[in-house]
Amino acid sequence: MTAQVDYLAVVYTATSGASAELLGSDEKELVQLVWQLVDVKNKKLGRVNELLIEPDCSDLTEEREEEDVVEESVEEKRSGADCVSTSTSFEAALNLFHLQLTNEVNSAGAGTSVYLCTDGQLHIRQVIHPEAASKNILVPDCFYSFFDLRKEFKTQFPSFDLKALNVHVMAESVNVPADVPPMWDPSSALDPSAILPATAAVQQVQIMANIILALLSEPNCHTFSNLERVSEKFESGTCSKMEKVCDNTVIRARGLPWQSSDQDIARFFRGLNIAKGGAALCLNAQGRRNGEALVRFVNEEHRDLALQRHKHHMGNRYIEVYKATGEDFLKIAGGTSNEVAIFLSREDQIIVRMRGLPFTATHEQVLTFFSPGDGPKETCPVSGGKDGILFVHYPDGRPTGDAFVLFACEEHAQCALRKHKEILGKRYIELFKSTAAEVQQVLNRYSSAPLIPVAPAPLVSVLPAVSLLPPPCGLRDCLRLRGLPYTASIEDILTFLGEFTHDIRPHGVHMVLNQQGRPSGDCFIQMTSAERALQASQRLHKHMMSSQRGVNSRYVEVFPCSAEEMGLVLMGGSLSHTHTHTHTRGRSGTGLSPPPCKSRRLSPPSYSFTPAPPVFPSEAAALYPPIGQVLQIPRLLPTGHAYYPGTAQLYMNYTTYYPSPPGSPTTVGFFPSPSSLSSPGGLVRMPGLTYSSNGVKDLINAVQGYQYAPEDALVHPHGPVHAHDPARTLLTQPKEWVCI
Repeated sequence: MTAQVDYLAVVYTATSGASAELLGSDEKELVQLVWQLVDVKNKKLGRVNELLIEPDCSDLTEEREEEDVVEESVEEKRSGADCVSTSTSFEAALNLFHLQLTNEVNSAGAGTSVYLCTDGQLHIRQVIHPEAASKNILVPDCFYSFFDLRKEFKTQFPSFDLKALNVHVMAESVNVPADVPPMWDPSSALDPSAILPATAAVQQVQIMANIILALLSEPNCHTFSNLERVSEKFESGTCSKMEKVCDNTVIRARGLPWQSSDQDIARFFRGLNIAKGGAALCLNAQGRRNGEALVRFVNEEHRDLALQRHKHHMGNRYIEVYKATGEDFLKIAGGTSNEVAIFLSREDQIIVRMRGLPFTATHEQVLTFFSPGDGPKETCPVSGGKDGILFVHYPDGRPTGDAFVLFACEEHAQCALRKHKEILGKRYIELFKSTAAEVQQVLNRYSSAPLIPVAPAPLVSVLPAVSLLPPPCGLRDCLRLRGLPYTASIEDILTFLGEFTHDIRPHGVHMVLNQQGRPSGDCFIQMTSAERALQASQRLHKHMMSSQRGVNSRYVEVFPCSAEEMGLVLMGGSLSHTHTHTHTRGRSGTGLSPPPCKSRRLSPPSYSFTPAPPVFPSEAAALYPPIGQVLQIPRLLPTGHAYYPGTAQLYMNYTTYYPSPPGSPTTVGFFPSPSSLSSPGGLVRMPGLTYSSNGVKDLINAVQGYQYAPEDALVHPHGPVHAHDPARTLLTQPKEWVCI
C-alpha cells in the first residue's frame, strides 16, 4: 500500500544475547535502542539517539522501582551517538523513545507523518513485541507499522536475492561508504550469537540512513510504499474443509498449558500475523485439550519467524514449535456444518464451552444459568439470546452434554467463567474459554464416526444380513461382573466369588478384552444352575474386589444373564434394541453395558432372521474344495450350546472378543460337518504364523481349550494345518479370535 511518508526513523535494536539473523531467538531482553530521523522531503538527517536499558534487578529499592531514572547528555559519547539516554525499565524506554521521536518531528516542522524503518523484520517482530507481550506492556502505536529496508531495496533492485541482502551489500550497491568493522560485518562467517560492541549499533544506523538518502536521490528516486503492519489483535473465524491451506504457513505448538486459549497463543506469537481463525487447539480422544495447537500464519516469512521461537516460554512452561502441514490444520480447524458456520459468523464474540450439561437441558435453562432473574449472583447476558447457544449432538440427535455460548465482550465472558462448577439442575457445570477451531473440532468429532471403535474389517466383503439378538427369554445361568480392576486376574475373580467358585463350569470364566487386547473391566462366568447364579448376584453385588497386582480396590456389579446374552456381548453385539413383537428389554433390566466393540452388522434393528444368499459364489467355491462347498451351504447350529441363537442361520466371519486360551470355553457349538465330505474330520487353517514357530507344540498351546486329537496335527506347505471339523477355521490374531 502507498502511505504518505514525511519522516523515516531508522531504528536498530540490540539484546543481551544473539544478534544478526538470530536476534530475538533466545528471549534475551532489549538493552540498546538506537535511532536516527531522516527527512524524506528535504533529504536531511537528524541526530543519532541512543537509549540504554538497564536489566531488571531484584535488589532495587522501592523508590528506585517507582522512579525511572533518565540521564541525558547531548555530548558525544564513546559509542558515537549525539544523544545518549538511560532507562531503568523496558516500558519506560519505549515511552521515552516515543516522546523524543515526537518532539524531534515537531521541532523539524516539515510534516507529521513518521514511520519506522529497520533492517529486516527481527527488530520489531522478534524483539520489541515479544518482550512487551511477555511483560504485559502496551506498545506505542508507532511500532505497529514500519518499513523493511531490505524489501524496499529489493523493489528498487529486483535482481538481488532478498535473503542474501544486508546493510553491507546494500551500501556497496548504492556506493555508500561503509567502514564496517570485521567483528560485526554481516557478510562475515562469525558466530551470530556473539554480542556486538556498543559502537556497532550506532554505525549500523548511520549506514542505513545514508542508504535511504541514496534511494531517495536521483537517479533512483525511490518511493517507500511497502508498509509492513503488525496485527494488534487476533481475529477469530471459521475455516472450511474445502479451503486450501499452504503447507509453508502452518506450525505445531506443543506444551501449552491446558487452560490456554487462542488469545494466549496469539500473545505468545505477538509481532507475527496469524491468519483469521488461524489458532486451533487440539483435543484428545476424550474431547479435552492435549496441550498442542496448530497455528496458521499469513505467509511463509512469518511461519519461519515463528519457528525461531522454539522453546520460548509461556508463563513457566516452554513451548516447542515445529513445522506442520495444511492438511493437519484442516483436520483440526476445518468444518462443513452450516449450523456451526452461522453460529461462528458473529465476529468479536467470546466463546465459552459448557461441559457436563444434563441431557434434558434447554436454551432457557442455559440463559437462566448465566443471567438469573433475581438474587445476588452476577449477571452475564448471552449474546444473541437463544441464537448464541449451540448444543452438541450425536449423529442420531442425542445430546452429548456439551454446549458453546457466545458473549459480547471479555468482561461478560470472565463473569461467566466465574460460574465454573455451579449447579444446573442436579449437575455441576464445567466452563472453559473456547475457540472457533475448538467448536469445529468438537462438532466434527461427534458428528462423524462414532467414538466406540468398530470391529475389524471382514475377510469376506459380502456378509448376509442376519440377526444376532437372543430370544426374549432364556435360562439366566451365567453371571456378568462389571467394573473389575484392570489388573484383576482369574485368581482374583475366583477369590471374589468365594463359595460360589464350586458352581463354575469348567473353563467357565471369560474375561472380556477390548480391541487393543486389554481388559475392559467386564467378565462373564458360566454357572451350573440359574439358582446359584441368582444367589451369587444377590450376595456379591457391589462388593469390593482387590487385585493382587494392584493397590486399589473397586466395587463390582454382579448381574445374572443368559448364555445367549453372554455370547452376543462377547461377539460385539448390543442388547439395547427392542423386540418387535412381544418383549421389550432395556439395559437397566439386563445389567449389560455397551460391548467393547459395536458394529452395525452385528447389531441389527430387530429380532427377525431373514434369509440370505450364499456367502461364496459358485465360481469362487470351486477354487477351495471341499471348504468352498461348506461355505455355500447355510447350516443350523446344534442345540447343545447356546452361544449363538439356535434358530439363526449363521455364516462365517464374526469377531468375538474371547480372551486367549485356556480361558475360552471347552465346547463351542460350531457348524456340524456335512455328510457330503469324503473325510469324517475337518480342517483348521492358521495363516500368519511366525517362521520361528516351534511346530506342533505351539499349535497345541494356541488352540488349548478346543477339543481335538493331538495326533491329528498336520503341517501344510504354506503353514501348519489341524485336522478337525472342516466347517470352521480359526485364524489367530493378537488378543482376539475370528470364528468362521
